[in-house]
Amino acid sequence: MRKVFISLVVAVLGCTAVATATAGAAPYCGLIWGSLAEHDGRHTSATISNLRAGEHPCFDRLVIDLGPKEAGLPGPDASGYSVEYVSRIADDRTGAPVTLTGDADLQIVVHARAVDDVSAPTYRPADPAHALDVSGFQTFRQVAFLGTAEAQSTIGLGVRARLPFRVFMLAGPGDGARLVIDVAHRW
Repeated sequence: MRKVFISLVVAVLGCTAVATATAGAAPYCGLIWGSLAEHDGRHTSATISNLRAGEHPCFDRLVIDLGPKEAGLPGPDASGYSVEYVSRIADDRTGAPVTLTGDADLQIVVHARAVDDVSAPTYRPADPAHALDVSGFQTFRQVAFLGTAEAQSTIGLGVRARLPFRVFMLAGPGDGARLVIDVAHRW
């Protein structure tokens, strides 16, 4: 009788442990993102016009606004990018390492310029090392605009940890578009 009771207790505890492990395996906020690099090789004649950041209940969001394209050339809806965690971000112009606040560095390369055809800036933050104020954000620690070189622009995003992210394009406003990078608050 004692063996049966012990076996029953072990079986019940085992089922509880499995149920708890299964419940804990549910994705955070329903997010099923990963942390591997995301790339889109297309280019655009549109230029970067602004950077914005916002906080959401489950993630922090960086938005890169792309202005209207030049007539007859590929537009913002065809803008490409490369977004990936890297061990070291370098300044495109000098090659010098850039130190960002946070325990993980997300390198964002947008296949769009931040200057027009006569090299006048279309986006120029007052402090490129701190292009946006993200103090108090749950995930973001620093946004650095590292400039434009060879028809692409680089942004360094200091993140609290190597967390899941997603990247996508949105049309508008008007003839422009937006490149969106969301980074989850946790796994």
